[in-house]
Amino acid sequence: MTRYPSDRLHEEVAYVAHHLHWSYDEVMGMEHAERQRWVDEVASLVQRANGELGAADPLSGRFR
Repeated sequence: MTRYPSDRLHEEVAYVAHHLHWSYDEVMGMEHAERQRWVDEVASLVQRANGELGAADPLSGRFR
C-alpha cells in the first residue's frame, strides 16, 4: 500500500478549508476520493470566476 504524500495532503486541506471555510477536522475526516472531488469542484468554481479555461491541477499548476 502506498501512502498519499503528506505535502499534497496538506495542500488539499488548505485549499478546501480556505475556499469553503471548513475546519481542518472536517476536511481531514473525508476519504481521499471525497476530498479530491471537493478540490476539483472548488478549482472549477475558481477557474470560472477567474475566466480561465482548461482543467489545470489547482495545487500544482499542471494540467491533468
